[in-house]
Amino acid sequence: MQLLKKMVHPDLNTTEGITFERTTARGIILRGEEILLMYTKYYNDYSFPGGGVDSKEDLITGLKRELMEETGAQDIEVIAELGYIDEYRPHYKEEYDLIHMESYFYFCTASEHFLEPQLEDYEENNGMKALWVNIFDAIEHNKQVIESKESSMGFSIIRETYALEEIARKLFTHKKLESA
Repeated sequence: MQLLKKMVHPDLNTTEGITFERTTARGIILRGEEILLMYTKYYNDYSFPGGGVDSKEDLITGLKRELMEETGAQDIEVIAELGYIDEYRPHYKEEYDLIHMESYFYFCTASEHFLEPQLEDYEENNGMKALWVNIFDAIEHNKQVIESKESSMGFSIIRETYALEEIARKLFTHKKLESA
């Protein structure tokens, strides 16, 4: 799969050290210019549905499980790869110096019928919910959060906004992104 971007958190001086490895799969489900995203109230951001792939899962199995859990999507089919983002950032656990995360993005389809999501406790506590949103509105919202440096902002918003912009550039060439 094509590398879209390598990201290193500005607080890291090196990508060496005791590293926690994490592999994630993230789904891109579109209806015209609307995209199915997760809005998280605590972080005030839009992100892709998806998450960590379990050690006994392949990327596609993990992706489908995560999409079903977070959005309630059914009959999920992977139709194409977008690419992956290679990311290094500090880890919150003391036993690690950093986390290395590879986030794989896939274009998917799903049936029109969604079941009730099965969010984890921390996701519910953070106010996470699946929403259909115009891709350009999501990009603009995330960019405003980044620009204002909201205190609750996580580093993942940079990755998620970059991926949203890549999708918009590839699929919606009739519209121009301000920072493209």
